[in-house]
Amino acid sequence: MSSQKRALVTGGAGLIGSHVTDKLINEGYTVRVLDNLEPQTHRFGKPAWINEKAEFVQGDLTDRATIRAAMAGIDVIFHQGAYGGYMPEIAKYVHVNSFGTAQMLEVIREDNLPIKKIVVASSQAVYSEGAATCPTHGLVFPAVRPVEQLRAADWTVHCPLCGAPTTPAPTPEEAPVGGETVYGLTKVDQEKLVLLWGKQVGIPTVALRYSCTYGPRQSIFNPYTGVIAIFCTRLLNGLAPVLYEDGEQTRDFSFVEDIARANWLVAESDALDGLPVNVGSGRGVPIREVAGQISEALGIRIAPEVNGEFRPGEMRHLTSGTARIRDGVGYLPQTDLLTGVGRYLEWIRGQGDVKDYFTEAAQGLKAKGIVHKASAK
Repeated sequence: MSSQKRALVTGGAGLIGSHVTDKLINEGYTVRVLDNLEPQTHRFGKPAWINEKAEFVQGDLTDRATIRAAMAGIDVIFHQGAYGGYMPEIAKYVHVNSFGTAQMLEVIREDNLPIKKIVVASSQAVYSEGAATCPTHGLVFPAVRPVEQLRAADWTVHCPLCGAPTTPAPTPEEAPVGGETVYGLTKVDQEKLVLLWGKQVGIPTVALRYSCTYGPRQSIFNPYTGVIAIFCTRLLNGLAPVLYEDGEQTRDFSFVEDIARANWLVAESDALDGLPVNVGSGRGVPIREVAGQISEALGIRIAPEVNGEFRPGEMRHLTSGTARIRDGVGYLPQTDLLTGVGRYLEWIRGQGDVKDYFTEAAQGLKAKGIVHKASAK
C-alpha cells in the first residue's frame, strides 16, 4: 500500500493500540485514534503517550454515531478496541467486543464506506488448550481440563484419545477454537465476524491471534490483565508474586513493539488476507521463570506464593506456532523476553508511586467463582 493511507486505530490509547499508532505514523500513515479511556485501564484519563501526530477521538465504539464518524475518510481499520482480562462481567464483554465489532461492520456495509482493509486483534485465548504431543498419538488438540481434575490438583494435560500425559507443542492456527472464558469467547466472535464479513463483502481482513503481550504502557492500574505487570506491581510493594496452579504453566510472550510491527506487515501485504494468524515468539516460558526474572531484574527477591488456586478454563500450555506469519510476511520477533522485561521495568520506574491493585481484585475473583482452590494433594 502507498503512503498517506488513513488509518483508524480503535483502542488506540491502550498498550497495543498506542504502539500500532506510533508504528503507522512512522511508516507515513495518517492516524485517527478512537478510545473510550476505560477507567479500569486509564485511571487518570488520557495518557501522555498518545502520539501528538494522531487525531484523538474520545468515544465509545459501541455507540453507532461515534463509530460511524470515526470511520469517515478511513482506508484501513486496526481494530484493537476490546474489554479484556479476567473480569467478572459477562454482559460488558459481549457488548463491547462482540456487539461493538458487529455494529462496526454493519455500518461499513450500510453506508458503503470505502474501507480497503481491516486488521482485527484476536488472541491466543481463542484456543481451548495448547497443542500437545502424545507418546502414542503424536500431535493432539486436548480439550480444556475439567474443573474436577483441577480441584484434585492434577494440572497435567492428558491425551484426548488415550489419557496419557502429553508434552506441549507449538499450536498451529488449524487447532480447534472455542474460547473457554467469556473474554476468549468474545475474541472468537470478533475474529469470526470480521473474517466471515470480509469474505461476504469482498474487503480483505486479517485476524491476529496475539500471544501474551507486554511492554511499556501496560496498565499498572488494571489488576486483571498482564501477568508481567501484576508481578511487577506486587514486588514493588514488597509482596510475593502469586502463581496459579503450580507455576509451571507456560506462556508465549510478545513484546508490544513486535506486535505493532506485525499489524503493519499484514496491512501492507495481501499474503494473509482472510486468515487467522498467530503472532508470538514460538517459545513457551514457565510462569515461575517469569516471576524469577522480574524479581532478579528489580533486585527484590521475594519467593512466589503458590496456594493451589486455579482459574477454570485457563489453558496449561500455549506456544504459538508462527510459521504462517513468518512465511507470509517475513515476521520474526526482535525483542527477547529478558530485554523486553528490562524495558518494561525501566518504564514502570518512571511511573512514580506504583500501588498493588491485585490483592483486592483477587478477593473479588474468588468471591465470584472466577478463581478456585484445589483440594490438598
